Amino acid sequence: MKIRFAEREDIDQVVNLIGKHAAFEKAEFNSQNKSNLLSIHLFNSQEVLKCIVAEENNEIVGYATFMKQYSTWEADFYIYLDCLFLIEEMRGRGIGLKMMNQVKDFAKAEGCQLIQWQTPDFNKDAIAFYHRLGGTSKTKERFFWIV
Repeated sequence: MKIRFAEREDIDQVVNLIGKHAAFEKAEFNSQNKSNLLSIHLFNSQEVLKCIVAEENNEIVGYATFMKQYSTWEADFYIYLDCLFLIEEMRGRGIGLKMMNQVKDFAKAEGCQLIQWQTPDFNKDAIAFYHRLGGTSKTKERFFWIV
Protein backbone atom coordinates (compact mmCIF):
# COMPACT_ATOMS: atom_id res chain seq x y z
CA MET A 1 0.00 0.00 0.00
CA LYS A 2 1.37 3.37 -1.01
CA ILE A 3 0.06 6.71 0.35
CA ARG A 4 1.17 9.62 -1.82
CA PHE A 5 0.11 12.91 -3.34
CA ALA A 6 -2.09 12.54 -6.41
CA GLU A 7 -0.62 12.93 -9.86
CA ARG A 8 -2.36 13.98 -13.08
CA GLU A 9 -2.71 10.40 -14.27
CA ASP A 10 -4.68 9.52 -11.09
CA ILE A 11 -7.48 12.00 -11.72
CA ASP A 12 -9.94 9.74 -13.56
CA GLN A 13 -9.63 7.09 -10.83
CA VAL A 14 -10.10 9.76 -8.13
CA VAL A 15 -13.23 11.07 -9.87
CA ASN A 16 -14.55 7.50 -9.99
CA LEU A 17 -13.98 7.24 -6.22
CA ILE A 18 -15.68 10.60 -5.69
CA GLY A 19 -18.76 9.13 -7.37
CA LYS A 20 -18.62 6.12 -5.04
CA HIS A 21 -18.15 8.45 -2.08
CA ALA A 22 -21.22 10.48 -3.09
CA ALA A 23 -23.27 7.29 -3.44
CA PHE A 24 -22.10 6.13 0.00
CA GLU A 25 -23.24 9.46 1.47
CA LYS A 26 -26.56 9.18 -0.40
CA ALA A 27 -25.80 12.27 -2.48
CA GLU A 28 -26.03 12.99 -6.18
CA PHE A 29 -22.88 13.34 -8.24
CA ASN A 30 -22.46 14.47 -11.82
CA SER A 31 -19.05 13.41 -13.13
CA GLN A 32 -19.27 15.60 -16.25
CA ASN A 33 -16.07 17.66 -16.63
CA LYS A 34 -14.95 16.81 -13.08
CA SER A 35 -11.61 15.35 -14.17
CA ASN A 36 -10.73 18.56 -15.96
CA LEU A 37 -11.89 20.82 -13.12
CA LEU A 38 -10.18 18.76 -10.44
CA SER A 39 -6.93 18.81 -12.44
CA ILE A 40 -7.11 22.58 -12.75
CA HIS A 41 -7.54 23.05 -9.00
CA LEU A 42 -4.96 20.45 -7.99
CA PHE A 43 -2.22 21.28 -10.43
CA ASN A 44 -2.45 25.01 -11.15
CA SER A 45 0.27 27.40 -10.05
CA GLN A 46 -1.54 28.29 -6.80
CA GLU A 47 -2.16 24.67 -5.73
CA VAL A 48 -4.90 25.57 -3.26
CA LEU A 49 -6.35 22.04 -3.16
CA LYS A 50 -4.27 19.03 -2.09
CA CYS A 51 -5.10 15.39 -2.72
CA ILE A 52 -3.47 12.27 -1.38
CA VAL A 53 -4.30 8.82 -2.65
CA ALA A 54 -3.99 5.29 -1.37
CA GLU A 55 -2.67 3.03 -4.10
CA GLU A 56 -2.55 -0.75 -4.13
CA ASN A 57 -1.39 -2.73 -7.17
CA ASN A 58 -1.51 0.39 -9.37
CA GLU A 59 -5.16 1.03 -8.42
CA ILE A 60 -6.31 4.07 -6.45
CA VAL A 61 -8.42 2.66 -3.60
CA GLY A 62 -8.84 5.82 -1.52
CA TYR A 63 -8.38 9.55 -1.54
CA ALA A 64 -8.34 12.55 0.75
CA THR A 65 -8.66 16.18 -0.30
CA PHE A 66 -7.78 19.11 1.92
CA MET A 67 -6.84 22.77 1.91
CA LYS A 68 -5.48 25.50 4.14
CA GLN A 69 -8.16 27.89 5.44
CA TYR A 70 -8.44 30.67 8.00
CA SER A 71 -10.47 30.67 11.22
CA THR A 72 -11.48 34.06 12.53
CA TRP A 73 -12.33 32.54 15.90
CA GLU A 74 -8.90 30.96 16.21
CA ALA A 75 -7.19 33.92 14.49
CA ASP A 76 -5.05 31.36 12.70
CA PHE A 77 -4.91 29.04 9.72
CA TYR A 78 -6.05 25.41 9.86
CA ILE A 79 -6.39 22.51 7.45
CA TYR A 80 -9.87 21.65 6.26
CA LEU A 81 -10.21 17.99 5.26
CA ASP A 82 -12.92 18.07 2.61
CA CYS A 83 -13.06 14.35 1.81
CA LEU A 84 -11.62 11.09 3.06
CA PHE A 85 -12.82 7.94 1.34
CA LEU A 86 -11.67 4.35 0.98
CA ILE A 87 -13.42 1.64 -0.98
CA GLU A 88 -15.19 -0.72 1.40
CA GLU A 89 -12.79 -3.65 1.09
CA MET A 90 -9.87 -1.42 2.16
CA ARG A 91 -11.50 -0.17 5.37
CA GLY A 92 -10.30 -1.45 8.73
CA ARG A 93 -6.72 -2.03 7.55
CA GLY A 94 -5.13 1.11 9.00
CA ILE A 95 -5.05 2.93 5.66
CA GLY A 96 -7.33 5.74 6.84
CA LEU A 97 -5.03 6.32 9.81
CA LYS A 98 -2.01 6.52 7.49
CA MET A 99 -3.84 9.00 5.29
CA MET A 100 -4.90 11.13 8.26
CA ASN A 101 -1.32 11.10 9.54
CA GLN A 102 -0.09 12.37 6.18
CA VAL A 103 -2.65 15.21 6.37
CA LYS A 104 -1.44 15.87 9.93
CA ASP A 105 2.19 16.02 8.76
CA PHE A 106 1.17 18.47 6.03
CA ALA A 107 -0.67 20.60 8.62
CA LYS A 108 2.40 20.74 10.84
CA ALA A 109 4.63 21.67 7.89
CA GLU A 110 2.21 24.52 7.09
CA GLY A 111 2.28 25.75 10.71
CA CYS A 112 -1.32 24.67 11.34
CA GLN A 113 -2.25 23.27 14.72
CA LEU A 114 -5.82 22.32 13.83
CA ILE A 115 -7.51 20.06 11.27
CA GLN A 116 -11.27 20.28 10.78
CA TRP A 117 -13.65 18.00 8.87
CA GLN A 118 -17.20 16.72 8.89
CA THR A 119 -19.04 13.49 8.20
CA PRO A 120 -22.73 12.64 7.94
CA ASP A 121 -24.32 11.72 11.27
CA PHE A 122 -25.34 8.30 9.88
CA ASN A 123 -21.71 7.33 9.13
CA LYS A 124 -21.18 5.63 12.49
CA ASP A 125 -18.01 3.78 11.42
CA ALA A 126 -16.32 7.04 10.39
CA ILE A 127 -17.46 8.76 13.58
CA ALA A 128 -15.98 5.94 15.67
CA PHE A 129 -12.74 6.13 13.64
CA TYR A 130 -12.47 9.89 14.16
CA HIS A 131 -13.09 9.51 17.90
CA ARG A 132 -10.31 6.89 18.07
CA LEU A 133 -8.00 9.46 16.46
CA GLY A 134 -8.83 11.83 19.30
CA GLY A 135 -11.11 14.03 17.20
CA THR A 136 -13.92 15.93 18.86
CA SER A 137 -17.15 17.09 17.25
CA LYS A 138 -19.58 19.98 17.35
CA THR A 139 -23.24 19.81 16.44
CA LYS A 140 -23.93 22.23 13.61
CA GLU A 141 -26.09 22.41 10.53
CA ARG A 142 -24.35 22.77 7.20
CA PHE A 143 -26.03 25.15 4.78
CA PHE A 144 -25.70 25.52 1.01
CA TRP A 145 -26.52 28.69 -0.88
CA ILE A 146 -26.35 28.43 -4.65
CA VAL A 147 -25.37 31.71 -6.27
